Amino acid sequence: MADRGVRALSLPDDWPAHSDLTLSLNRMGSFDWDLGSGLMHMDQAALDVFELRREEYQGRPEDLAARVPSAEGTRLDAMVSEALKNGSTTYGAYFRIRCRDGSLRWTHTQGFVRRDSSGRPHRIIGIVRDATQELSDTSARIEGDDARRRRTSVVESATAALAHARTVRDVIDVLNDSHGLENLGATSLVMGLVESGRIHLVAEGPEGSFVPGTRYTRIDEQYPMSEVVRTLAPRFIESREDFAGSYPVLWPHISRLGITSAAYLPLIAQARPIGALGLLYSDRVGFTADERNVLIALGSSIAQSLQRAMLYEQDKDLAQGLQQAMLPRRIPAVPRAQIAVRYRSARLGRDIGGDWYDVILLPGGRVGAVIGDVQGHDTHAAAVMGQLRIVLRAYAAEGHTPATVMARASGFLHELDTERFATCTYAEVDLTTGVVQLVRAGHIDPMVRHTDGSCRRVSVEGGLPLGLSAEFGRLDYPVTTIELDPGQTLLLCTDGLVEQPGADLDDGMQKLAALVRTGPSDLQQLADRLCEVVDERGGEDDVALLLLRRRGVDVPQGGGRLQQHVAQNDPEALSSARHMIRAAVRAWGAEEREDEIELAAGELMTNALMHTDGGAVVTARVLTGDRRRLRIEVEDTSSVLPRRREAGESGVSGRGLMLVDLLAVGWGVESRGSGKCVWCEFDIPDRFDRQA
Repeated sequence: MADRGVRALSLPDDWPAHSDLTLSLNRMGSFDWDLGSGLMHMDQAALDVFELRREEYQGRPEDLAARVPSAEGTRLDAMVSEALKNGSTTYGAYFRIRCRDGSLRWTHTQGFVRRDSSGRPHRIIGIVRDATQELSDTSARIEGDDARRRRTSVVESATAALAHARTVRDVIDVLNDSHGLENLGATSLVMGLVESGRIHLVAEGPEGSFVPGTRYTRIDEQYPMSEVVRTLAPRFIESREDFAGSYPVLWPHISRLGITSAAYLPLIAQARPIGALGLLYSDRVGFTADERNVLIALGSSIAQSLQRAMLYEQDKDLAQGLQQAMLPRRIPAVPRAQIAVRYRSARLGRDIGGDWYDVILLPGGRVGAVIGDVQGHDTHAAAVMGQLRIVLRAYAAEGHTPATVMARASGFLHELDTERFATCTYAEVDLTTGVVQLVRAGHIDPMVRHTDGSCRRVSVEGGLPLGLSAEFGRLDYPVTTIELDPGQTLLLCTDGLVEQPGADLDDGMQKLAALVRTGPSDLQQLADRLCEVVDERGGEDDVALLLLRRRGVDVPQGGGRLQQHVAQNDPEALSSARHMIRAAVRAWGAEEREDEIELAAGELMTNALMHTDGGAVVTARVLTGDRRRLRIEVEDTSSVLPRRREAGESGVSGRGLMLVDLLAVGWGVESRGSGKCVWCEFDIPDRFDRQA
C-alpha cells in the first residue's frame, strides 16, 4: 500500500485516522486526506464503495479517476476548493461513480476540514457511502407523484451541468455522463457539427455503430442529421420500421444494434443551425407530447452550450497561435551556457495567459534572461505579453542597465491602453566572470542550483510590478548582484510552478527547491521533470520556466573582466558603468571597499569625459599573483597625460587624482596608440580567504 512508504514525508502523527467499526457495518468507508503531501488514505470499505482493488489505489486522489466521470470530478474539485477557500469546516455532496460493468451508481461523501491556528486548511477526514438505494427510493416517489416535473428537471439539471462545459468535448462528456439523459431512457447519442456546408460527426454513438464514409456528410444526403439541419425541425423516429423505411442507406449498418426508436434534434443558435443531436433508444417505441417538448427544450439548451464552447475554442486557438507567435521561435546558442526553456498552459490546456520567457544575447559575453507574467488569461494578456517581450528585448539590446530596462518597460506598459500589469524578473549574466545582476518587478524570487545538486532561493530586493511602478512614480528598481560559478544553474519561473491550492508561496518555493535538488542533473531533463510535476498535480495556472547553467570557462582565478563603453554627454552610460563597478566589487569579494573603489573609478571616468573630446572605455579586472588586486582602467583617445595638482581651499577641480592616490594602492598612466589608459589598483581578499 502506498502510505506504508510515505513516513519520510511530513504527515500528522495520527495519520491516517482510524474509522469507527460501525461505519463499515453500515457500508460506509472513510478517508484521511493530508493536503500538504497530497496523500489520501482510504480504508478497505471506502475502496469497496469505489469498486477498487487494493493494488489499484496508490494513495492519491487522482487514482480515483477511473471510477469518477470527468464532469463529476470537475464538480467535486470545485466544491472542495470552495470549502477550503471560504472557511467551511464541512462539505457534502452526491456524485456518481462508474462501476466495473460500466454502469453509473450514486455515491455520497461528507468531509470535515481541519485547519491550523491561522485558519489554513491542512487535512480533510471524511466518509463515502453507496447512495444508490436512497436516491432510487427518492426518485421513485417523485416519479410516482409528478412524472412531468421529473422530466422537466432533466432539462434543468442538464442545463446546469452544461454551464460548466467549456469545449465541445466537455459538452459531449456531460451528455454521456448525465443522469438526466439516463432518465430519458436513451442508451447513446450521436452528434454532428456543421462545418463548411457539411456535417462533421463528433460523437459516434454506441461502440461499433460507426458507419464508414459518414465522418463527413453533405447536408443534402439522406441521413437523419442532414434532414433536421435542412428543415430546422426535429425528427422523431417512432419504430424500427420507421427507421428502415425513412433512411434505407443508414439502417442496414445499424440494424444489428437493437435500436427501436430515435430522436434527432436540430441544434440552433442565433437562428442558424450549428449541428444536430441524435438520441438512440433500445427499449421503447413512440414519444408522447410531453417527451417531445422536453427533448426539444433539451436540444435548445445543448445548442447554446455548444455555441459557447465553439466560440471558446476559436478564441483559445487564436490566443494559442498569438501566444506561440509572441514567444521566441528559438533560443539562441550561447557558447558559455546551457539553457532550457519550457512553457505549459493551464490545466487541460484550457486557459491562455501572459507568461513568457526570453533569452537576449548582449555584447561582451553577456546574456539577458527574462521571465514574466502579464495579468489575466485571455487573448489580450497574450497580446500585451508579446509587446512587453519585444520592448524588454529592445531596451536590453540598446545597452541599458537592468534597472533602466525594467523602468522603461514599466513606463511602456503604463502608456498602453490597458489596465493590465505584469510581474517580471530580468537577469543580466556575464558568463566570463559569473556576475549576475538581478532586477525583480513584483515577481517570485529566482533560485540557484549548485554543482552538488543543492538548491537555494535567492532573495532579490524587488520593486512594484510593471505598469504599477510607473503609475505610482516608483521607477527606481534596486539591483541585486550574485556570482554564478561554473556548473551552477539559475532558475527563473512564473508562479504557476510553485502555487498550489491550500498552500502559501513559501511552502511552494520550498517544494520547488526540493524538486530541483532531487531532479536530474541534465538541464533538459530537469526542465521536463518540473513541468511533469505541474501536470501531475493539475496546475491551474500557466507556467514559464527558464534554466541557465554557466559552463566552465578558462579564465584567471580572479574571474576575467568586465568592460563598458561610456559616451560623451550620456549620464545613463556613466551610471551604468558605476553599477558595473559595484557589481564586480561585490562578485569578487571586496564588498567592504565598494564605496571607495566606486569613488576612485568615478573620478577617473569623469576626468576622461571632461578633459577629452570623445568617450571612454572602462574595464574592471582582477590581477592574481602574490596579492590579489582589482584593477580599474579608463581608456580614452587623448594623448594628453593627466597630472596631479592642488585644488586650493575653495576649488573643486583638481581633487580627483588626489582622491585616487589616497584610496588606491597604486595608480598610473599608460600610452595606448592614439590615446592613453589611466589605471588604479586595490587589494582585495583571496576567494579562499572569504570562504574561510
